[in-house]
Parts: sequence; structure tokens; C-alpha cells
Amino acid sequence: MAAKAGTEMTARAVRTAAQAQRIVKQRGLDYVKVGVFDTDGVLRGKFMGAEKFFSALKHSGFGFCDVVLGWDSADQLYDNASYTGWHTGYPDAQVRILPDSCREQPFDFDGRGLLFLCEFAGSAEAICPRAILRRTVARAKDMGLAVMAALEYEFFLFDETPASAAAKGYRNLKPITPGNFGYSVLRTSSWADFHGALLALCRDMDFPLEGLHTETGPGVLEASIDKDLAMAAADKAALFKTFAKAEAQRHGLMATFMAKWSPDYPGQSGHIHISLDNIKRRKSAFYDAKAEGGISPAMQHFIGGQQALMPELLAMIAPTVNAYTRLIPGFWAPTEATWGLDNRTCALRVIGGGAKSQRVEFRVAAADANPYLALAAALGAGLWGIEHKIEPTAPVTGNAYDQPQPEHLALPQSLGEAARRLQGSKPARALFGDAFVEHFAASRDWEERQSRRAVTDWQLQRYFEII
Repeated sequence: MAAKAGTEMTARAVRTAAQAQRIVKQRGLDYVKVGVFDTDGVLRGKFMGAEKFFSALKHSGFGFCDVVLGWDSADQLYDNASYTGWHTGYPDAQVRILPDSCREQPFDFDGRGLLFLCEFAGSAEAICPRAILRRTVARAKDMGLAVMAALEYEFFLFDETPASAAAKGYRNLKPITPGNFGYSVLRTSSWADFHGALLALCRDMDFPLEGLHTETGPGVLEASIDKDLAMAAADKAALFKTFAKAEAQRHGLMATFMAKWSPDYPGQSGHIHISLDNIKRRKSAFYDAKAEGGISPAMQHFIGGQQALMPELLAMIAPTVNAYTRLIPGFWAPTEATWGLDNRTCALRVIGGGAKSQRVEFRVAAADANPYLALAAALGAGLWGIEHKIEPTAPVTGNAYDQPQPEHLALPQSLGEAARRLQGSKPARALFGDAFVEHFAASRDWEERQSRRAVTDWQLQRYFEII
């Protein structure tokens, strides 16, 4: 709700460019923070002077070096991408400010700072992660469907700083707590200052948590972000990952969302919950009270599409080399595109209970995935299934890890294989466009090639003396 004339607006009341300008002036800010999420889901941005910000609002955006779409998470330049590179000279891409993304930035300017998200425009829009999801959500709307989503993340906390972790070579790090202690009230109470600060930050920046608890493992937490419309849910997830790490570092800690930081513990998930509502009928498109498990025909075909395309879209869901160390049997991560009713050993878990709760949990996604692309893949595959009336296999009962599945349900076992599957996928190109598929597949091929240059501890231990 907009503020009355003469009263100071709140950040989340901003909807228009005029209101964005108004709140900056009301707070007397000389600078605001603007940012855009890159291919890997990393928030890239800067402080922008107020007058420059006002000009960008007036002229529908500003120039931002397109290198952020042409490098990896370590700022190393792709050598295989056509969109940008040395051959283009890394020019500016147009970026538009999203006024309704305005959020409190409590770390800046005595708690009065503001953050605005942006989105690439022009030719860069074809490969912009947020734009990919926006177009996928628009596809659902054209089908008469509204998309609700919620993301949940597991992440580890260490009693380390970026400097101390780097000095140790990211080995022998000290978790904030020892041993296994899932759902521990003791742990959350003994670290109450950090947990309280994190919960308050999530509330104040409008990505509130439905739940926060310790998971099984030393220093591991699980955060469930409140559900929302798909675009808002992805924004909240992407912001949570960024600012949970920032809050941790402000407390002298480090958080990691790596898919798997240690071979001794399960990987870190980034599960995605999706439900669809029929816009005209104003009711769940997934729920049928008369069907087994409450599964409507639309939900059945949605599951079928997710199941069929999961191997082809896995690079968007498991986008790092590290992600594939998580996708092994017996560690609470699926290895095949299976589904079942309330079955956590499956890649797709159908959650029933009524019209309000009927949804699919996309369990193959890890914490390291770009929320926009992971949600776009999970949603786009399901919509494709509805459009083509794809029937799923029979649901799995019992332990899916122990049951043989058809060969076509097997997931790629490496990032390189997943990138090739994505590049060759006709449904992916139909859903997300040739430009995105070519660019993203190239970026994953680059990522995989960088890993092959590494001499790992495992290699040294195995070969140094004996071979």
C-alpha cells in the first residue's frame, strides 16, 4: 500500500519509478545500491549516485558492462561464448531498474539504505537469468495458470572468515558446532545472536522464513523461505543466499551454499516447491479430490514433463562441477528422474493434503543453483508436460535408490555431459530460446574445463608415491 502524502514510504511500498525517486529523496540518500544477478546467480552491483539513479529511472535504464554475462563466478572470462568476449570488446549492456524490487538495505547508511534489483534488457535479455524465468512464468499465464513457489536451502556455517578460509586452502575448516544434531533447540539457543539477526534480516528485507532449523551435520542449517508468486519467490531465494552470507560474515562466520563441501556429509539441497492455480476458476489446477493422491490430470502431466526433461535440463538445476558429487546414491539426493507420493528418495515428491497444499517438490536441485534458472527449468518442464500431455511412469514406493529405473530416466553424471544434453535439447530451445541454451551450455562447458585443470587432494594421495 502506498504511503500517504507527507509520510515516508516503506521500501516494499514502492511500485513505480516516481515512488522510487520519492523514497530516495525522503531518506536524503546520496547513494542507493543497485544489482543484477549473473549467470551463476551471483548478485553484481554497485553504489549509484542519486542523480544518476533518477536519470536511469527516467530513461529506462543505464549501461552496465556485459562482462558479468561473460565470466564465471571467479571473474574468469569465457573463451567459448558468442554473446560477449574479446571479439565484442565487452561493451555496456542496457539494464533496467525494477522499482517494485526496492528493499531495505540495513547494512548501509545507518540502516536507511535501499537496494534495487535490475534486469538486463535489449539483446542481453535473451540470456538474462531473471528474464528467462519471467518469460517462463508468462508462458504459464498464457495457459491460464498462476504459479506459486517456495525454495528451501541447506547451508553450512563455519567459524571462519573469508581470509582464514582462504589461508587454510578451504581445508580443515571449523564448523560453528560439532557433530550431528538435527532440529536442535540447544544449538539455535546457544547461537541465538546470529539466528535472531538472520531471521530479522529476512523479515526486514522481505524474504521471511517459514522455518529455520539445524540439519544433520556439523554447523548445517536449513531455511525454508515463505511461498509467493514465482517471480517474487525467486527474488526472495536469490536475495536470501546473498544476504545470509553477508549476515554471517558480519558475525565473524562464513556460510557456504556449495552442493557438497565434504565427502563425509550429505550434500546441500535447494529444493523447489511448485503449485499451479487455474486463474479463471480461482482454484488449484493440481488438486482433484476424487483422484488417487489428489493428483489432477494437469498435475499428472506436469510431473510427466518434469520427469521427461529432467535429464536434458539438469545443467540448469545442477550447474557446477561440485553439484555432481552430491548426486550419488544414499546421500538424500536423487540419481534418476523418479517420482513418488511423499517419498523423499525420489527426484519429484508429490505433497498432497488438499487444494491449498497440493504441490510438487523438485528435490534434485542443490543449494548452488541459480534460483531463477532452477525454477525456470522445473516450471518450464512441467508446463511442457501439460502442453504435450506427457504421462509419467508409475510412482515409486519404497526406496527409489534400490529400484532399477528405465534408462531414459538416468541423470547425467557430470556437468560436461549435462551441458551437452542441454545444448542438444529441442524442448529446452523451445522453452528458453536458442540464445540462452547456446550461452548457458557454453558457460557450463567452460566450468567443466576449468575443473580438469585442477590437481586435487585425491589425485595427489592416489598417485604421488605409488604410480
